[in-house]
Amino acid sequence: MFIAYLNIFKALRLYLYQNLIKMEVHIYYLFIMALPVACIAWTVTKEEIFREAREFCIDRSKNCNKLVKRKFFYVFTCEYCFSHYVTALLLFITKFTLIYPDWRGYIISFFSVVWIANVYMSLYNIIRIDLKKEKIKVAREESELKND
Repeated sequence: MFIAYLNIFKALRLYLYQNLIKMEVHIYYLFIMALPVACIAWTVTKEEIFREAREFCIDRSKNCNKLVKRKFFYVFTCEYCFSHYVTALLLFITKFTLIYPDWRGYIISFFSVVWIANVYMSLYNIIRIDLKKEKIKVAREESELKND
């Protein structure tokens, strides 16, 4: 009887260990999958390389006659909104799911990746603002030294 319980305990321990390892891997994937989402969403909505397209979209999002067109163009000006579409495309390509291997896993992974990507973008924005402040401070100090 004791050996039967011991075997059940070993099987249960193995099952839990394997599933915890799977969950750990999924968490790593979650944080990795959010990186390209954040990168693409930030680049399209904020960086200079897409400035002309973004200005066109800003203009169309304000001046189109139809609400649907305005909202369509607005998506390309908002990093939060655009990250949802990038995430949907990435999940379609990779078939990444969290917790459940079916449609529920896609929904959970969709909102999780979007959330982590937006945390990344917020942190990047904070770092970028601090760097700009430091750059302005250094330039001001250099100009004061030249004037003296």
